[in-house]
Amino acid sequence: MSSTLAVPATVDLPEPGSLSTTDAKELSAALFERMATLDEGTAEYAYARNTLVELNLSLVKFAATRFRNRAEPMEDIIQVGTIGLIKAINRFDTGRGVEFACFALPTIVGEMKRFFRDTSWAVRVPRRLQELRIDLAKAVDVMEQDLGRRPTTAELAERLDVTEEEIVEGERASNGYVARSLDVPANEDDGTVGTLTRSLGCEDTSYDIVDSLESLKPLIAALDERDRLVLSLRFGDELTQSEIGDRLGLSQMHVSRLLARILAALRAGLLSDEPPADGPTDAAAPPAGPAT
Repeated sequence: MSSTLAVPATVDLPEPGSLSTTDAKELSAALFERMATLDEGTAEYAYARNTLVELNLSLVKFAATRFRNRAEPMEDIIQVGTIGLIKAINRFDTGRGVEFACFALPTIVGEMKRFFRDTSWAVRVPRRLQELRIDLAKAVDVMEQDLGRRPTTAELAERLDVTEEEIVEGERASNGYVARSLDVPANEDDGTVGTLTRSLGCEDTSYDIVDSLESLKPLIAALDERDRLVLSLRFGDELTQSEIGDRLGLSQMHVSRLLARILAALRAGLLSDEPPADGPTDAAAPPAGPAT
């Protein structure tokens, strides 16, 4: 398509909705080049800009899908995004060699976020932080397009003539403008599935182990020296019953009965409301069997 396309107000261009993405891009490029030669305020300039808005409304609808779980009506979100689209059209420079879609999306999304920020604060935030957050959003939009990346905290602080600590505080304040239920679907863009509740931490069973070990300390202290040694060899050094028997000069059968008695006593002590006995428990030990 020729870049010298004339677009006077009397010309009927194809319906934007009937054009393919490629045709819409080519027509948009021609219209931008044509607008650069027109005087702002003329009927032809207004016609070209309005056609550009219609051609690129799909960008607004695409950006609006990011906020489909908001309480605000989708029609209002699209309307606000369209304002961002118009701002992007007014500021777009064809000489920068950047695709219009890449240039416009940050402005469109920024306009939507500003709408939510200004209308739906769920947590009371000081007015100065609300205003700082608005200034931050505007600065980020402009600087992202100038730098081709998101500005750093230091760059934002220099532009707004505030400290870096104030920039961080203003960014944190944005978390207070909306409250979300833990049962709403998680953000599908990051590949997660399920609700926000599933992204929270799960119960750590290690705490139960620590708690049980603390409860066992006085019970183990009440055992005699041999029983404590048997426990240490079995669960500390992880020796087998036969290896423990060889170490202590006992049969494997005797070690097995010792362990059974010791563990039963510890289990009963954990379940009992009575304080552990002060003396050793070896007196209750069954007679040792013959060595094998």
